[in-house]
Amino acid sequence: MRNRFLLLIFLMLCIPMSFAEKADHDKPIDIDADRADVDDARQISTFTGNVVVTQGTMVIRGDKMVVTQDKDGFKHGTAYGHPASYRQKREGLDEYVEGYGERIEYDTRADTVDFYVQARVKRAQDEVRGEHVTYNSKTDIFQADDKGAEKGVPKRVHAVLYPKPKPASGVDAAPVVEKK
Repeated sequence: MRNRFLLLIFLMLCIPMSFAEKADHDKPIDIDADRADVDDARQISTFTGNVVVTQGTMVIRGDKMVVTQDKDGFKHGTAYGHPASYRQKREGLDEYVEGYGERIEYDTRADTVDFYVQARVKRAQDEVRGEHVTYNSKTDIFQADDKGAEKGVPKRVHAVLYPKPKPASGVDAAPVVEKK
């Protein structure tokens, strides 16, 4: 537990704040698949076969995607694949966040993406791996743990963090850390 907390703090300090494309939230969610089963009464849609979900710069790919909508209109999608993939451009940068897992859960209310089972999330050269990795696109914070691991078989998380280039002025820029 202490190692996970230290990893989270380290990631927050080492990575400059930049968020997912804000304009993506205003775009419609577009889903292509080989087949769709829509249950309007229960607000559940299931898409199967070469599923591609796009919302602005965000793209999720998988073999199957189940989308539910809550009473407030927010959507929750669960993609399945071997692996399923996620990619989204970061706000103001020519850079993407990419992630992979056998299951990916996307929550439009919380602006989070959860990757399960052999999860891997990359941002620039930095990479975090574990059985469960959460990416919050509002705060640009990753969390890794072993929630997707088999019961009784703890797994470790792994991160590779590269040093950031020094500013041209030769003065080290202090990392930006938000306090809640």
